[in-house]
Amino acid sequence: MQLDSKRIIVTGGAGFLGKALVRQLKKAGVSDANIFIPRRKDFDLTREADVARLYRDAFPGKKVDLIFHLAAEVGGIGANRKNPGRYFFANMAMALHLIELARADGLVERDGKFIQVGTICAYPKFTPVPFTESELWNGYPEETNAPYGVAKKAAWQMLDAYKLQYGLKSSYLLPVNLYGPEDNFDLESSHVIPALIRKCVEAKDRNDKEIVCWGTGSASREFLYSEDAAAGILRAAQVIDDPTPINLGAGFEIKIKDLVELIVRLTGFQGGITWDHTKPDGQPRRCLNVDLADKLLGWKSKVGFEEGLRQTIEWYRKNPSK
Repeated sequence: MQLDSKRIIVTGGAGFLGKALVRQLKKAGVSDANIFIPRRKDFDLTREADVARLYRDAFPGKKVDLIFHLAAEVGGIGANRKNPGRYFFANMAMALHLIELARADGLVERDGKFIQVGTICAYPKFTPVPFTESELWNGYPEETNAPYGVAKKAAWQMLDAYKLQYGLKSSYLLPVNLYGPEDNFDLESSHVIPALIRKCVEAKDRNDKEIVCWGTGSASREFLYSEDAAAGILRAAQVIDDPTPINLGAGFEIKIKDLVELIVRLTGFQGGITWDHTKPDGQPRRCLNVDLADKLLGWKSKVGFEEGLRQTIEWYRKNPSK
């Protein structure tokens, strides 16, 4: 698919990953006039009527050719534990309405495409490492984020069914934990890297003697720089027409304990680290097999982990209120 002449909706386009994707679209030659980013204050994508209005009003008198669905209601372990019902409903409702109303609006007849960004929270809790796409249905997700993960996995199943019945072209990407500039640094809802960066930077500024981290530090995670993820999503839109799940990752894992020590070093925090063992670790390990992304997309991550962390820390120091 040549993108430069396509009319494109990017849900979540004002967010962390969305901004990176919009930059990638512009690099690919798509003009500002052909990119529409629905804002939450204008369109509640959990409501069918608002999604119908989105498709009607995004490009007045014209139709959308490509939908990137990145919008999500999501957070870290704490936020997932507080909002399991909301996270299931919101993520399921958004995908349900966006996919069905795109079909009803003639996306298939226009040879358009729907790009769904999923989550590795959909994988079973004890998936063999590295995670391979064929393992997605072999068990129940880790409990603290299961409602969110199941909702996102159901969107994949819906796209598969719509491909079979209606011929809807789509692709389904599974990015590993993302990080990078413009991430969410709110301590109540952020993921592990931005939360740790904020903790360390603020503790350093206050000359604190210690920071407190959740769990034991024994769990491991893999992290992907946001700009690399956006490049993979864009590539899928160009070359993939069916929702075969495709992992997007950097091909490595790091224990949370080692991650904390690395961020402590990079931020210059001089205090100690205390582990709150009353808090959960989450899924024991996360690391992806990314062979399929290489094979089908010709895509690999480019930004080294320490370099990506340095850039993220630098951005947060310049934007501490974010």
